[in-house]
Amino acid sequence: MNLLQRFSLFTCGSLSRYQSVIAIQSVDKKQFNSQRYYSTDDMAAPDESVVAKDEMRRFMVDCMTTAGATESHATQLALVLLEGDVRGHYSHGLNRLDMYVRDVQQKVCKGDGEPVILKEKAGTAWVDGNNLLGPVVGNFCMDLAIEKAKNAGIGWVVAKGSNHYGIAGWYALRAMKQGMLGMSMTNTSPISYPTRSAVPALGTNPISLAAPGTGDDAFVLDMASTTVAIGKVFIGERETSKLSYTSWAMCVHIAKKSMVVKA
Repeated sequence: MNLLQRFSLFTCGSLSRYQSVIAIQSVDKKQFNSQRYYSTDDMAAPDESVVAKDEMRRFMVDCMTTAGATESHATQLALVLLEGDVRGHYSHGLNRLDMYVRDVQQKVCKGDGEPVILKEKAGTAWVDGNNLLGPVVGNFCMDLAIEKAKNAGIGWVVAKGSNHYGIAGWYALRAMKQGMLGMSMTNTSPISYPTRSAVPALGTNPISLAAPGTGDDAFVLDMASTTVAIGKVFIGERETSKLSYTSWAMCVHIAKKSMVVKA
């Protein structure tokens, strides 16, 4: 059986933000659940405190359940944010918790419920995320894509009614840990300026690819399709020495002005 016959694709998105993740079953069916795909180096400065991962997860779950999310949904979100920090994507870790808390408190998105499959075939599906937390929709869709890939060789799932789903790499890795190749994509709010444009029109539209390698090796790409993710722009603004590009500063200005940052 060739690679194309063992390819599973999942796509998750919304009417205003389209998220995609792909899982491709590799020829080598090794399991990757016990491996680490991030640096274990101590990155804390001498004057900084190190917080245990379990404590970070507990704190985030408590915040989300207090805001109105169920424990299951809160936990799914916490795990994605925690992985973002562990992997060094600080723009998409605990840094974003207040956004999710606010969205649930203000009923921008739902803290309870389940995604619904609207239409499906052997290797594809269309899902309604029911305006739930992005990680809840993303996990549902990727798990469905993986299941389809195992049976049909490919799984491609598209969703509407989703929300911000954290790091795209979380979903690509979810497939890779089951011996597959993974892909995750999403569109975002229009906060980026096209070349020579006076108004923002494009999203940061991230993409992630993950593929198992030999031994403990693996290939994992997780990037914005713009110069930088908007979350990193805000971090750069707080650390002004790092905010050295005019285009970055412009992104901060328009994001604050529009107040529609969802990327």
